[in-house]
Amino acid sequence: MLAPTSDTARLDAEVLMAHALGCTRTDVLLRHMDAPVPGGFARLVARRQGHEPVAYIVGSQEFYGLDLAVNPAVLIPRGDSETLIEVARQALAGRPPARILDLGTGSGALLLAALSIWPQAMGTGIERSDAARVVAAGNALRLGLDARARMQPGDWTKPNWAAALGRFDLILANPPYVESDAALDPGVRDFEPASALFAGADGMADYAVLVPQLPDLLAPGGMAVVEIGWQQGDAVAALAHDHGMAARVHPDLAGRDRAVEMTLCHNISLGKPTSDH
Repeated sequence: MLAPTSDTARLDAEVLMAHALGCTRTDVLLRHMDAPVPGGFARLVARRQGHEPVAYIVGSQEFYGLDLAVNPAVLIPRGDSETLIEVARQALAGRPPARILDLGTGSGALLLAALSIWPQAMGTGIERSDAARVVAAGNALRLGLDARARMQPGDWTKPNWAAALGRFDLILANPPYVESDAALDPGVRDFEPASALFAGADGMADYAVLVPQLPDLLAPGGMAVVEIGWQQGDAVAALAHDHGMAARVHPDLAGRDRAVEMTLCHNISLGKPTSDH
């Protein structure tokens, strides 16, 4: 039924059935295997057969243990991005950040995950899309983090966008980094926001603008962690060096380069390096 569309056809069907029944996937497996097929299930399956991502169909996605609302205004948070949170958590063990900045917050995934780890921290999520910012603010409210998470408009490609932000102990970013002619799964290409995916012919356009601005946003002893495509580690690390920062590249759980940790050269990072560039 879903095998031609998805590599996880059984999982997709179980999640869609749970959504149709208004229960959890565990409940489907334990209590509803013999239940009649609900009337709306066929429509959900048809949407998935058209390559629409399951997260958009059901309206939510788990990230770092948080249940986040998502819609086509935001990228779907992925497990690979949890690498950024783990890198920051290990590097900042024993010295919790007071101020956290998430650049291009989208659904709020990175910022809200960080705030869930450090309950005394205050966070700012920068997002140029009004529709995405609404999603992020809603997630903060549902998770009870709205008092510590401020979602505000901003575009790092515009002059003076950071004039009133100040400095931060931790900066997180998952900028656009996909090459403009990259071959993508239809579920990504046709449904997720292109403005959050594509960054020029080599995928480096946003790094070239963003990374040079990081030193002016970092507090003494602070660190930035940015997500990268698996072949971009050397190039992003070199860009960091060119602007006075040390850089370490970290892999995701599949062993592919996924995050670059950056600190001002006179800072000392406690993060365990995967590779120094």
